[in-house]
Amino acid sequence: MQDNDREQVAMFIEGHWFGRDVIAHGQRFFPHEEEGFIERRDNKIVGLLTFRVNGHGMEILTVNSTLEGMGIGTSLMLSAIDEARKRGCDKVSLATTNDNIKGLRFYQRIGFRITKVNVGGIDTARKLKPNIPKKGDDEIAIHDEIIMELPLKPYLDPPEA
Repeated sequence: MQDNDREQVAMFIEGHWFGRDVIAHGQRFFPHEEEGFIERRDNKIVGLLTFRVNGHGMEILTVNSTLEGMGIGTSLMLSAIDEARKRGCDKVSLATTNDNIKGLRFYQRIGFRITKVNVGGIDTARKLKPNIPKKGDDEIAIHDEIIMELPLKPYLDPPEA
């Protein structure tokens, strides 16, 4: 993602996340102000992953693909994981919601593990962002924030010849 992409990314986020901000672990983030990877078709964003690196970890803030089954989400995630390794991160983490069954399957197939459940975390997040829906996928009530992590082994420098 480049600086000249930020307004288009902000509009994409607004269309998929009920505003230009997202809430994770009680904090407000503006994904269009962070780093990310974009997938475009005909100059239109069809996939977006935003992240921030802090300390020795990368936190994925958003991941979306508008074209199901095309490998866009997987490609974005693998790009982020590769970037995290290049930066020497020890782990990649993300937060999702209890209703995101499809996302939970997707993340676990890549190797993420559930490391924490913030019971009522989304109920609390609604105090910062009241337009977070109360029901999500399959009409499941959204209450809890699920933290997932993928531990990384940084690339090793090749031995000197």
